[in-house]
Amino acid sequence: MKEKQVLEDLEMHLPRRDAEALFQEQPETGNQYLEDTLLRSYLETHLPPKVLEEVHQDLERFGNRLLTKIQPLSWECELNPPVFRQYDAWGRRVDHIHTCSAWRRMKEISAEEGLIAEAYEKRYSNWSRLYQAVKLYLFSSSSGGFSCPLAMTDGAAKVIESLGVPGSLKNAFDRLTSRDPEKFWTSGQWMTERRGGSDVANGTETVARKQPDGTYRLYGFKWFTSAADSDVALTLARIADAEGQCTQGSRGLSLFFLRVRDEEGKLNNIQVQRLKDKLGTRQMATAELWLQGARAELISAEGRGVAAISNMLNITRIHNVIGAVASMRRMISLSRDYACKRMAFGKLLKDHPLHMQTIARMEVQVRGAFLLLMDIVRLLGLAETKLASEQEQLLLRLLIPVAKLYTGKQASAVAVEAMESFGGQGYMEDTGLPVILRDALKKLELASGTEELSPAVQRAQEAIGSLRQFLAATGSEQALTMELAARDLSYSLARIYTGALLMEHAARPGASSTDTCAALRWCSQELCPAAGESRRGSYGAGAALQDRALVLGSSRL
Repeated sequence: MKEKQVLEDLEMHLPRRDAEALFQEQPETGNQYLEDTLLRSYLETHLPPKVLEEVHQDLERFGNRLLTKIQPLSWECELNPPVFRQYDAWGRRVDHIHTCSAWRRMKEISAEEGLIAEAYEKRYSNWSRLYQAVKLYLFSSSSGGFSCPLAMTDGAAKVIESLGVPGSLKNAFDRLTSRDPEKFWTSGQWMTERRGGSDVANGTETVARKQPDGTYRLYGFKWFTSAADSDVALTLARIADAEGQCTQGSRGLSLFFLRVRDEEGKLNNIQVQRLKDKLGTRQMATAELWLQGARAELISAEGRGVAAISNMLNITRIHNVIGAVASMRRMISLSRDYACKRMAFGKLLKDHPLHMQTIARMEVQVRGAFLLLMDIVRLLGLAETKLASEQEQLLLRLLIPVAKLYTGKQASAVAVEAMESFGGQGYMEDTGLPVILRDALKKLELASGTEELSPAVQRAQEAIGSLRQFLAATGSEQALTMELAARDLSYSLARIYTGALLMEHAARPGASSTDTCAALRWCSQELCPAAGESRRGSYGAGAALQDRALVLGSSRL
């Protein structure tokens, strides 16, 4: 009877409690630039004083614009994804991709803020690329997915610049790097075809036929074209000879530039088959396209398409890193704010040591990833202004794919962990690897004079020694061993070099105790997984057979 009375009392008061107690205060962030102490301390440490003064003022202004104007547009883009209309009311094929007004406004804002222009105007010499990356980093989480077309636009501009901006592409380059919203163009990157994947050398079937006026007509099917509403695109195709034959493999691929639509908005002999129903970036139109004689301009030497487009791929990889690091920072910022508001078990989440431990571990990951990103764009800025040494250029070439792989994995893990806090392969080359190790050792030398960092320095030095032994032992091994070790080798390089960056940051004058803490915690993990897995026999033929058996079962071996 007593239990029944209690239940009746609970039912009686349920409506009132629904209204009063079952709401949680929404986590929020303020000016993303002002709240990011690591970003600000990095800029204060590295930028020349005059550059820092100008950049600081602009980034504070931009942070306020992101908070008050751009973030609401981001939600509109999320709620209003692109719509494809294939026919008009009279049955005529129009293949129109409709995007929302917020998406179109994002394009204008990108021009106004110089999110592409900043890197090519070079107002701040070798620091211009880093400054651009910082603005993109702040913009990314509020962009409503518009960071993706910006990545390809930046990549296209880089390709044209690397070609010396030929006269026929001068107008395109000026538009891709313009600050005028009325003139600004975005670019697509059309590489993936029906076979999919990264093997463009064997997967590209699009054919280019030369015309009497020197232009080309492209025929083929592009299976995954991001930012299908872009103004222009770079794409790979095989040039057909007089007999209609094409050279296969990467030697048969050439790079082409094309306008997606003419001045009247009519598609350039392109048919849109459908929009992709994707897991992510649903705000952006990604389509399957038929090229049915699309007029295009050959911009690489014949058969040198892969080499020519590599500049675009490197830039878009860096944009991937920017997006990964920005998403991690955003998630942690929201988690931190929520921890200061949410009550659980009689106290705020921030007063629960286990909850704080979880967020602190994520913070260490983000700090390492951020410094890795900053070092890459610093090196890119030196390379673009011809101030980079040969070693720095090689280091940049090695770090870009390593960072794309590692931060992508980091971001996924941090996102899952952060969501829980609310309650509810790359490629590597064996040539040049000592460059990363030597550069890391230089940074360790700077940190070795700081007593608090000595445990981290020791672990990093041991990891470098283990990695050198691993490389010496596997250098003469079969290709199978190197293939099996490739991912762990990439992780080892990323962790060691990022640890060195964290220690360098913590050893600078004026560094905080949290800088030291982050370096120590980063270096407490296994810095060289490749060495450990090698000792366990994970890269031999036997291990490969065991992998197959685990995945396929003995009946399918």
